[in-house]
Amino acid sequence: MTAVAGIDVGGTKCLGVLFEGGEIVNSVRRPTPHADHLVSTLAEIARELGEYKTLGIGVPGLITPTGVVRESPNLTGAIELDLRTLLQKELGHVIDVENDATCAAHAEWQYGAGRGATDMWMVTLGTGIGGGFVSGSKLQRGSHGFAGEIGHMIVESQGILCPCGQRGCWERYASGSGLATIAGGERGEEVIARAVAGDKQALGYLDTFGKWVAIGLVNLTNITDPNVIVIGGGLAEAADSVMPHVKNWFKKLLYALTIVSTQNCAWRNSVKVREQSVPRCCRRFKN
Repeated sequence: MTAVAGIDVGGTKCLGVLFEGGEIVNSVRRPTPHADHLVSTLAEIARELGEYKTLGIGVPGLITPTGVVRESPNLTGAIELDLRTLLQKELGHVIDVENDATCAAHAEWQYGAGRGATDMWMVTLGTGIGGGFVSGSKLQRGSHGFAGEIGHMIVESQGILCPCGQRGCWERYASGSGLATIAGGERGEEVIARAVAGDKQALGYLDTFGKWVAIGLVNLTNITDPNVIVIGGGLAEAADSVMPHVKNWFKKLLYALTIVSTQNCAWRNSVKVREQSVPRCCRRFKN
């Protein structure tokens, strides 16, 4: 058996894929449930995918090296959830669990837009914001496995309340939900569609959004001095509309004259990036 499987757990959906010979041969999608039903949902997806050699799960939030979801603000009820142990018991075989953005960072570094970089950030802009980074040609996980939780950088000390309990987290301003907030509740997809049609109000919203994205990217650059920043997540699909604003503000706000390449994720669609990343990343950590 040569097929490998991966499941990406997102804030709104769980997507499982089966790979064989470098190609996706099956995929299964389910709405993301409450944490109480997450194990059974993932087991159902895994079984429906078909036979595989290894299974990796990418999950947002604070994921320990032993596969415990310590906390995940965008997964309702996911606190101290021993996902790896529970899912292994349900499926009857060994699995691997890792932070989803760390998986995406590994994929882009090894196979995508960050290939060949010695220092790289992967920033995923979706329901929230995730991150993973490479420093000195090594994927970084931190002392507890929590490195890269950049969505919860405080960018506005008395700002919008975040599901994590803090105020002013970067993802309240620079994620898909952040764009909706900037636009007064209008869905991000609708804002982008109006901007593409030339609507001045929508273009203004995108410019404000681009500034908030750039603020976070500038902070990451000032701290870690990367040579590549890869942008993924659901908003990567709207890169042609969003990234010009981001790049403009990035250049204006950056402290030092640093050459940093800001790239869209290699496959443009964050879902596919994660499809490619989950099994490969988990195999890497396992080995």
